[in-house]
Amino acid sequence: MKTTIEELLAFRAVVDTGSITAAADQLVQTVSGISRALGRLEKKLGVTLMRRTTRRLELTEEGAVFLARARAILDAMDQAEEEVSMRREAPAGLLRVNAASPFMLHAVVPLLPEFSALYPKISLELNTDDLNVDLLAQRTDIAIRIGALRDSTLHARPLCSSRLRVLVSPAYLEQHGKPKRVADLDKHRLIGNSQLPSLNQWPLRAAQGDSYSAVPAFSASSGETMRHLALAGMGIVCLADFMTEEDRKSGALVQLLVKCTVDARQPVNAVYYRNTALSSRITAFLDFLAQRLA
Repeated sequence: MKTTIEELLAFRAVVDTGSITAAADQLVQTVSGISRALGRLEKKLGVTLMRRTTRRLELTEEGAVFLARARAILDAMDQAEEEVSMRREAPAGLLRVNAASPFMLHAVVPLLPEFSALYPKISLELNTDDLNVDLLAQRTDIAIRIGALRDSTLHARPLCSSRLRVLVSPAYLEQHGKPKRVADLDKHRLIGNSQLPSLNQWPLRAAQGDSYSAVPAFSASSGETMRHLALAGMGIVCLADFMTEEDRKSGALVQLLVKCTVDARQPVNAVYYRNTALSSRITAFLDFLAQRLA
């Protein structure tokens, strides 16, 4: 026979209040009912959970171990009930969101009219930063981060992934010619990232493996600046699909070395601190982004 929630509640109440009588008062039950629940629980588990003395109740070693598990189960149930309750109410209040400027401009902002129509009581404060921000220092509820996560103090909600491609403007090709092999890139002007050297490893099959080390003639800390440099015909760039979809559709940027390109994708996660209690507005925003960006 399985343990019941009523038995777990009785056990926790007795431990927290220190007596069966006080636990009965807390749970609005009879003393005999709480005592029987404890007896059934111990019988099912085949162990003694509490030693009853003339003055107090003391947990046994087995009782202490079981209490930790019982608390986790009951806490999870409380959280589930709270989440369901929050969904019955219209999410409201201020939500602070931080993201790199290219992702904010190209992926988040176009979705906001629909989000605002669905959740008119949520006010959004949008902040952009091309480097990882301190969520507490910047009073940020959610940060959207692109690439591998390193901070173990954060919860992460996967939103999507975005493929990397090597791109160039037709104007640049007309002036400088088209590279036919990966090695030909050494003779061209390349646009790189000045803050994150890892982004200058392009997903191309080269002599050294599935990565080409770009040596930039121009570099910038912002992906959006790199994009505009490429659109202006200043060089060849490697960018994520989320910021170049319209450029590729219109022909403003074209992909190079397609057959040599490795299918490399940047993960996109929404992060928040582990001790953050998820409000209904945070949950609504995360669910909305995950559905639309997937």
